[in-house]
Amino acid sequence: MSETFYALLPDRAVIRVSGPDRVSFLQGLVSNNIETISPEKSGYGALLTPQGKFLFDFFVYHQDEDSLLIECERGENGARAAELFKKLRMYKLRAKAELTDVSDSYDVVAVFGKDALSSLSLKATPGATAHMADGIKAVDPRLAEMGARVLLPKNALAEMGAIGAQESDVETYHQMRVSLGIPNGSEEMEVEKSILLESGFEELGGVDFKKGCYMGQELTARTKYRGLVRKRLLPVKIDGPAPNAGTPIMNGDKEAGIIRSVHGDFGLALIRLERIEGDAELFAGDAKITVSVPDWVQLPENAA
Repeated sequence: MSETFYALLPDRAVIRVSGPDRVSFLQGLVSNNIETISPEKSGYGALLTPQGKFLFDFFVYHQDEDSLLIECERGENGARAAELFKKLRMYKLRAKAELTDVSDSYDVVAVFGKDALSSLSLKATPGATAHMADGIKAVDPRLAEMGARVLLPKNALAEMGAIGAQESDVETYHQMRVSLGIPNGSEEMEVEKSILLESGFEELGGVDFKKGCYMGQELTARTKYRGLVRKRLLPVKIDGPAPNAGTPIMNGDKEAGIIRSVHGDFGLALIRLERIEGDAELFAGDAKITVSVPDWVQLPENAA
């Protein structure tokens, strides 16, 4: 049997950006290069404060010749999506671009498992994209091991059965996600505090250092070129009673990091790199914490 699973992601929203200025409008705001988005390529990026701190992350898809789709966090009662919509509208000014919340038109589905990409007839290239049942299927632009993201028209989930995918659940998806070290928006990145390079955006293809100016670009570039990354969001294995998000991770009497999320026996934590060298014994509450560094993560040489 095919090892392909799918999970409906209820905490996602979709915003359509249409009009002749849609690309230039987003290009001046978003950390990634929107000009590269095409019917064959989707992308991942973020909107930052002017000071370079995290506000929102999202995926960007080509819908048609006049429209892009932004897939973002929905948030409690739709609050995060509404905030992003409001922020984009504020920056639109005179740009010939129209914003529409089209969340009610789409289901956002994660497709994962070792056969996921072959079941969808997608190459294992991050961001590789094609049409699917009046919707869009795309290899996760961050990491091909994450599988694919599918935007399906509402009531079209039968398409998942047609490719041989077995229904899973969102918690199983998140356990897979955190074991790979992939953040999920404000669940693990602090709004107005986190910086992109601590959260893996460079390796995950979420920032383009050659595209020119965008909001928050100066801090992001300075962090890279001055080697200022001292913390990283990394996967942790939890042995013992699960700590709550926000629990400090201790190395003796020194704080080595902080738990950002817990899913099953795994979580994501923001780790101070100098505190995990050697045989550091780490605890969060009564749970033993083991930090791992995924293959895709590139740590500074002095922290490797």
